Amino acid sequence: MSAAPWRATPDGVVVACRLTPKGGRDAIDGAATLADGTRVLLVRVRAVPENGKANDALIRLIADRAGAPASRARLVAGAKSRLKQVAISGDPAALMAKLEQG
Repeated sequence: MSAAPWRATPDGVVVACRLTPKGGRDAIDGAATLADGTRVLLVRVRAVPENGKANDALIRLIADRAGAPASRARLVAGAKSRLKQVAISGDPAALMAKLEQG
């Protein structure tokens, strides 16, 4: 089985994502393995990639999937890239359990 697109950290989890802005809807389309072997969640949002709108929509969507308030999530890598990492603070075991449930 492949690794999950998220990993535990001392203060929560970090989720690797590949974002498609202007994707027609806000949704998580599952996980994928990139050419370099990295596992990511495929995420699409309606928001445009201007003034951080798509990044904000991504943060809200990932936090919701993890069962955490958006205020506990932040973008830690990839602000201007399609490949992003979102950190969510909280109990790593509880957050990962919610992420695995889908």
